[in-house]
Parts: sequence; structure tokens; C-alpha cells
Amino acid sequence: MGIKPLAGIRVLDLTNVLAGPYACYQLALLGAEVIKIERPDGGDLARELGADPDRNAVGMGVSFLAQNAQKASICLDLKSDVGRQAFLDLVPTADVVVENFRPGVMDRLGLGYETLKAIHPELIYCAISGYGQTGQRVADPAYDQIVQGVSGVMSITGDDMSAPLRVGYPLADTLGGMTAAFAISAALNERPKGAFLDVSMMDAVLSSMGWVVSNHLMTGVAPMAHGNENTTSAPSGTFATADRPINIAANRDSQWQALARHLGLDDLITDPDFVNRERRKQNRHVLRAKIESVLRTDTADTWVAALNALGVPAGPVQTVPEALAETHAASRSIIANLGQGAAQISVMGSPIVWNGERPMPTQLPPALGADTDRFVPKTAKKADD
Repeated sequence: MGIKPLAGIRVLDLTNVLAGPYACYQLALLGAEVIKIERPDGGDLARELGADPDRNAVGMGVSFLAQNAQKASICLDLKSDVGRQAFLDLVPTADVVVENFRPGVMDRLGLGYETLKAIHPELIYCAISGYGQTGQRVADPAYDQIVQGVSGVMSITGDDMSAPLRVGYPLADTLGGMTAAFAISAALNERPKGAFLDVSMMDAVLSSMGWVVSNHLMTGVAPMAHGNENTTSAPSGTFATADRPINIAANRDSQWQALARHLGLDDLITDPDFVNRERRKQNRHVLRAKIESVLRTDTADTWVAALNALGVPAGPVQTVPEALAETHAASRSIIANLGQGAAQISVMGSPIVWNGERPMPTQLPPALGADTDRFVPKTAKKADD
């Protein structure tokens, strides 16, 4: 792993399941030393989660493996005096502490920001939670799907028949984790100042819906579920072909005109029902039927190749296995294969290509407590057992 802009940075990772571990994984990929601090009685819940029951049974569930490579693991019982002291002894050696407990938990443990700041004024402390450290919902527990529902995401996902619908992967967790990672990176840039970073999964999701939110606040139009239609333009969405659906985004007039001509629908260009963007949006369903009547005469691959060559954005609607298997994804080398034989795992590398090189993990995710002896004095470890 040659790209290490965060080399020399030590992160104490107190997080569990996804948002926090994902944030710390991004930091680890960029060279930070991440020490994952886990409960002795099972550790991160993600160790028990995933599609492989055998891995779950030994505390190496796929949900854990996916975002904990390149980290160390130590076991500390933060509810015990010895465990708390061992953690406090580590704090002055660290640059960053990341936790995703419910607000108030760290204070009740005697390990809140003010306590840690007193012993390490330059510490960057990042608290990730469902709803943030203030507000009406501050005490509510939250997982990804709960936040998807509360934030409004589910209400605009799907169509009239299927909404409200959960986004098909942990959107709120992932956005919260990525937000935390860039907030921590920004705080590191401001050193030697310390910082308390309040990262809310809810805030991250709302921020990602910026144009949806602004469109509602400035026009009074309530966001709704529109299925695979792009509400800002037409023809723009998912269309049937002879074998499988494709996405077409003819958002510019020039793209629409190129599409119409290629499909032999030149007369629609001057048709009053489709003469401009607003008219095409108002008549999108009629327009869709006319376009699909032609698209159904040939295959998705044929149409995608032809339309992209004309400058009309188009692409096949693929499954995740198809996306991973195609030549493009393989050429981008974002998948890291670690270990050998039955122990081999496949995880994502960094989403960033840095000066032509993608930061990738080189170390397998740690067994529970594998590095305790390296970071915790033996006397503290024994007393905490």
C-alpha cells in the first residue's frame, strides 16, 4: 500500500457494525494506524453478521470483514476501572478517537470528550450517531433502515405501488461513515487544534438529498416516489428493450434530438407534445411508449453501444455480480483479495485513485483481541479479563 497520506496518524476506533467501522476503514486505507477497541465478550456485533454462518460462528462474519481490514484489535471492558484506565492511557498517544455509541454513553463511562480533552487538548473526537448530539431524537436508537425511514428516503424510493421502499444497501450508514471520514481528514488539516465532530447519519442523508430538499423548500412541491423516472427531464429513466432494461438520460435537447433521430422518431422532435423539456416531462409516459416500441426491436447491448457513440448517455441495468464481472470494473482494480485458500476474503479498496494508484488493504481483518498484548500492558489485560 504505497499511498499513505495519513501515515503517522493513530486512530482509536470504538465503533461497531458499519458507519463507524466504514469511516475508520477509509482512514486506514489512507495510511492511518487504526486500533479497534472491542468488548471482550464478542466484540463488534458485525463479527456475527453475514451470509456465511461458519464465519459468523467464529467471529469473522462477512459484515465485519468488509470494513475492518488494515486494523488492529484490542479487547477492553470500558465498564471496568482497569479497562477505562487502559483506554485513557492510550488517548495521549492518539490523534483521533471515533465512537458511535448513543449520545451520553461515553460521558456515563467517564470517557466523554471533555474528559479526554483535558488529558489531550489536541485530540480530534468524532461522535457518529443516528440523529446527532442534540435535538428531539437525540436519545433514540437508530440503525440504517430506521434513519432511511425517518429522513424521508424511503418515501421517495420505489413507485406508486412499492413506496415506501428501503434503498437496497445501508445508505445511511455508508453516507454517515464517509461524512465522518472527510470531517476527520479536515480536522487533521487544522491541527494543532483539537475538535469535537458531531456526525449524524440523518444529517448526512438529508445533505445528500440537497436538490430534492431545496426543490421542495423553494417551490412547495412535495418529493414523491417516481420509480425509475428522472423527475427533472424526459426521456430520462429506465426503458425496456428486446432482452433487458437499459437506462437512458437524454437530458439535453441535443441528446433528445439525437435519440429521436436514431430511433427513427424524427417527427417527435417538432411534435407540440415533445417540443421542449417541460412538454416532454408532462407527456413522459406517452413518450416512453413510443420510444420503447422501437427499443424492443433489438437488444440492450446494441442500443447502449449505439447511443453512447452518439453522445446519448445510456447503460445496461445490471446485477451486482454483473457489475463486478464486467471488464470495466476489473480494469479499475477496486477489489482486494487477501489471504489464501479457504481463508481468502474479497473486500473493497479505497474509492479514490491517488496519482494513478488506488489505496488498498494489505492486512486481513483482525481476530478479536489479536493485538491486545501489543498495546495494553499485561497487568491491565489480566486485571480486565
